[in-house]
Amino acid sequence: MSDVTEGDQDQPHDDRDDDREDSAPKKRPVTSKPLFWIILVAVVAAIVVGSVLYWLHARQFESTDDAFVDAHIVRIAPQVAGTLVQVADVDNRHVEAGRLLAVIEPSGPEAQLSEAKAGVAQAAAQVEQARAQVASAQANAAQAAAAARVPLAAADKAQQDLARYQALLRLDPTAVAGQQLDAARAQARSTAADAAAAQRQVTSALAQVTVARRQIGAQQAVVDAKRAQVKQANVTLGNLRLAAPVSGQVVNRSVNLGSYVGPGTQLMAIVPDRMWITANFKETQLQRMRPGQPVNIEVDAFPGVEFHGHVDSIQRGAGQAFALLPPQNATGNYVKVVQRVPVRIEFDVKNGPDPRRYAIGPGMSVVPTVKVR
Repeated sequence: MSDVTEGDQDQPHDDRDDDREDSAPKKRPVTSKPLFWIILVAVVAAIVVGSVLYWLHARQFESTDDAFVDAHIVRIAPQVAGTLVQVADVDNRHVEAGRLLAVIEPSGPEAQLSEAKAGVAQAAAQVEQARAQVASAQANAAQAAAAARVPLAAADKAQQDLARYQALLRLDPTAVAGQQLDAARAQARSTAADAAAAQRQVTSALAQVTVARRQIGAQQAVVDAKRAQVKQANVTLGNLRLAAPVSGQVVNRSVNLGSYVGPGTQLMAIVPDRMWITANFKETQLQRMRPGQPVNIEVDAFPGVEFHGHVDSIQRGAGQAFALLPPQNATGNYVKVVQRVPVRIEFDVKNGPDPRRYAIGPGMSVVPTVKVR
């Protein structure tokens, strides 16, 4: 009986628990709460506004990762053959324009210079000799002219005497003897011959003066030719000393002291201080790109350093048009590919970091971003 009583007492206890569970309120779903929809709408609106703002900001810029540092690399090569007797130890160092880089052994060129200088001195002496000959020829011409005055005067007198005798003979045939008339005629012919000979001597002396003057011109031409040889020898001697034509960093040295080099042999190269960016933009990115627009430049080797520049020029023509073998799209099947156009970007040293203070050189990768709006 005790067991039944205990069982009967447990049954009313279970019914009360069930009533509590039925009377407990049920939880509402999150989507039915107004706060959820307010937060959702706010988040979606923020995403839309952020996307629009990002698009409005991004459309102001054009960027590409197909861009590299570029420069006109200067390659140092001799114009004469010889052995290097001096090579500057400037590997990967900055040099100023005019710095001596290498010297070729001077042997033959110095002898050629001395010979050319001696030739100039000899030609100058011949010019002085020709000038002395001109002075002598002028003196001879003056002497011949003075000597010709007497025969000319005698010829004039004899001609005048003959004219008087002939005039008297026409007035009175008996006034002049035939012997006197013949003597006057002979005297006139003789003095005329002497005058003509004297005149020829004067003409010959003047011709000698002309010849002597022309000889001066010829000798002066020889002097000029010898001086040209001296200049050429100086140029050849100067070619033995190789100096830096521009300021920059010396790279890729391939010779040492004692190396034998020939004309055109590359000794070393110089990367100039002036460098720029060659960025290959897609042709669809050039619609609003103009020279002078500002550019932000990121160099892969120096992350976090923002260089500044500007668009210098845009090449008229895609890169493929200047290839060694341009594509022939008129044959076969054609597949359109967006072409790349080189754009030159100059660094702005005044408005940002100086690239010359960083280890930046041709061929290094950069990412330029051009502000086009």
